[in-house]
Amino acid sequence: MRAEHEPTTPATTEPKPHLRFDGVALTRGERRVFDGFSLTLTEPRIGLIGNNGSGKSTLLRLAGGLLMPDAGTVQVHGLDTREHRRDLPRHIGFLFQNPDHQILFPTVEEEISFGMTENGLPTKEAKRQAAALLAEHGCAGWEGRATHALSEGQKQLVCLLAVLSGGPSILLLDEPFSSLDLPTRLDLRRRLRALPQRVVMVTHDFDLLRDFDRLIWLEAGRVRMDGAPDGVLPAYFDSVGYAGPGT
Repeated sequence: MRAEHEPTTPATTEPKPHLRFDGVALTRGERRVFDGFSLTLTEPRIGLIGNNGSGKSTLLRLAGGLLMPDAGTVQVHGLDTREHRRDLPRHIGFLFQNPDHQILFPTVEEEISFGMTENGLPTKEAKRQAAALLAEHGCAGWEGRATHALSEGQKQLVCLLAVLSGGPSILLLDEPFSSLDLPTRLDLRRRLRALPQRVVMVTHDFDLLRDFDRLIWLEAGRVRMDGAPDGVLPAYFDSVGYAGPGT
């Protein structure tokens, strides 16, 4: 088990951290969520697990600049989230649990092209690229579809494509499968596995986590265990009296 402050590779060979939390403190309401929390994340696929209230979703929101720490720093590619909040969307894409909390526009085309136009792309080119992205993911012809009329799985896919349209290098995913039926969940899992972006995901889909590079088990705002899935998952299952998937 690694200590909270340790890098995942020796200091002489470690790449520049993609996400770094250094002495982070945060209070929400009357609850102290983090107090001197430090962690460095560099792996391609990182899962966050733990019971409700352990700080998983809050950690993602800190990483995405949606929350600011009371003390300490959060860095994305070396950028302090306080000082460079406007620059974060170029690096970070955030997929929420409920797509209805994320969708802003009445049509699929508008939803996907918005981020590109915000980054300065002309509207005509943004629409062309949105259509190409839809076609690439098997959704050709969706441009004019009403977002409110999509199924939950289709909405989540549109949200994912809207996030990808901004070209982020890191994806933060907060329980992206919780409202989906099994076929849609399997389809979205397949799509996520194929993405080149680095992924940090909160999920209780433990089967998906088995091929992740690193799992971090949070408990009361601290790292209880940090390592490979084949070590962290059995320990977590044992702590909650769970025999594992398929039982």
